[in-house]
Amino acid sequence: MTARVLVVDDILANLRLLEAKLLNEYYDVAIASSGQEALTIIGGWMPDVVLLDVMMPGMDGYEVCRRLKAQPATAHIPVVMVTALTDQAERVRGLEAGADDFLSKPVDDATLFARLRALLRMKQVLDAWRLRAETARDLGFEPPPGPPASVAGARALLVHADAGEAERLATVLRLDGLEVSACADPAAAWEMLLAHPPDVVLLSLSLDGGDALRLASRLRADAVTRDVPVVLVADAAQKGQVLRGFELGANDHVLRPVDPNELRARVRNQIRRKRYQERLRAELDRSLEMAVTDPLTGLRNRRYVRRHLDAVLRSAGAAVLLIDVDRFKLVNDTHGHAAGDVVLREIAERVRSHLRAADVVARYGGEEFMVVMSGAAADEARLVAERLRNAIAAAPIEAGGHRLHVTASVGLAAGEPGASFEAVVGAADAALYRAKNGGRDRVEAADAADWPHGGGMRPRLP
Repeated sequence: MTARVLVVDDILANLRLLEAKLLNEYYDVAIASSGQEALTIIGGWMPDVVLLDVMMPGMDGYEVCRRLKAQPATAHIPVVMVTALTDQAERVRGLEAGADDFLSKPVDDATLFARLRALLRMKQVLDAWRLRAETARDLGFEPPPGPPASVAGARALLVHADAGEAERLATVLRLDGLEVSACADPAAAWEMLLAHPPDVVLLSLSLDGGDALRLASRLRADAVTRDVPVVLVADAAQKGQVLRGFELGANDHVLRPVDPNELRARVRNQIRRKRYQERLRAELDRSLEMAVTDPLTGLRNRRYVRRHLDAVLRSAGAAVLLIDVDRFKLVNDTHGHAAGDVVLREIAERVRSHLRAADVVARYGGEEFMVVMSGAAADEARLVAERLRNAIAAAPIEAGGHRLHVTASVGLAAGEPGASFEAVVGAADAALYRAKNGGRDRVEAADAADWPHGGGMRPRLP
């Protein structure tokens, strides 16, 4: 998983050591030797994660973190504080400033990369929602108020075999106004999660037989519980299980003996992040449903997808799939426009059901659809395009009393960050023209000759 990482430390040897480790794992790395330099770099470079030394002259790591979290443009960037301090109060101070985690010097490589991967997965999801919300604001919709700072009323579920410790943890969480439930049986906990998903789950790694990690994996695999934050409760000797938990999708952890203030700070941060994501989702739903939805298929329309692709190309790059229904005019001419509408709605549903939640699919023209896959390379996009082509052709469509066998052709192009909308869509359109000309019901990827200089589109076969 590649990403931009900013390393901030006033000691050059520490900077170079972390830089070398990260470069060896193919991260894109920038370095800063002071808090002010870090803020300047972040404003122009927008890293995906900041590794931030705590003790620096002038502006320390706490102040840098507070400033980042106070600005809407940078509040979503995960911050990991790297420190030689062992005082528990200092860790709580950092968490309350908005830090996502702490790493102790000397930094353990396995822990560093496990935390980076976990934080980057979380940020990918938030970025996808942020991009969509920004598109809504570009269209003139005002965002709703942000989530409150207080977490009172949030619900927590403790999955813990030790009733005594579970009650001690619950007592601590209730100090912040949380409604806390506890369950010792993972199977029963799963039923509770499905019936009424909480705002955070605290999962003890002391459950027998690896049940805790199985439950963590199951939480991330199910659509109902996928966005519920998971905080692991572990012994210091369970480092391997904690790292495995992060790989399976856990968000955070606390070590025994559990410090009450640290537990509260970590749980508050997870609940606030979840509410921030929910606010972004609500903002999207409220603002876009009418203005940027195609009324026939329920997909996003051309107006929306253009703005969305423009935004993605400014930062992450994207793969674009253009999907065109083969011989659609014949469907309308033979069976009528009502049957044609049924075909378009069914194809839209088949395409939508075979994409990731972060991908955007739109009705781009009459019988043409566009898929935007943020950050995807051409080889990944080809696999998805073939899956979509097969899904469209797999079964006949019932329309007007007829079973219609419908196929589609797909053209794809992957644009690097900074590419223009016209260039990427023009290349995908040229590849689609080749797919049509080559016999239809096929996928073609743009090659070097397909990237247009003038941005023009080619006439296409039906």
